[in-house]
Amino acid sequence: VQLQASGGGLVQAGDSLRLSCAASGRTFSRYTTGWFRQAPGKEREFVAAITWTGSTTYYAGSVKGRFTISRVNAKNTVDLQMNSLKPEDTAVYYCAAGNAQGMAVMQILSYDYWGQGTQVTVSS
Repeated sequence: VQLQASGGGLVQAGDSLRLSCAASGRTFSRYTTGWFRQAPGKEREFVAAITWTGSTTYYAGSVKGRFTISRVNAKNTVDLQMNSLKPEDTAVYYCAAGNAQGMAVMQILSYDYWGQGTQVTVSS
């Protein structure tokens, strides 16, 4: 499975962005897909995840209510809609796929496949 993240950019606080993760490989639709982010000088952190059926979603507390993760398996894509962006959301955003289940979806080691990252910069 190969993942390609896109949609990042420079926006102002309060604006919205939609990130997309496009995957190749027939088995992508069977994986939980997550979004993580890494700010300069900080560790990579969990943002959101969605199970392969799309029936269950998970969010970090810092983005809950502002970000929405969704997937279209027929198109092999997982999107992250980010609203009400804040300067602290500035980071490189990565999508990842793996057989994560339950609360393990928040763990980096639960994912086997990673995209290259897309930069999101939110100015105040």
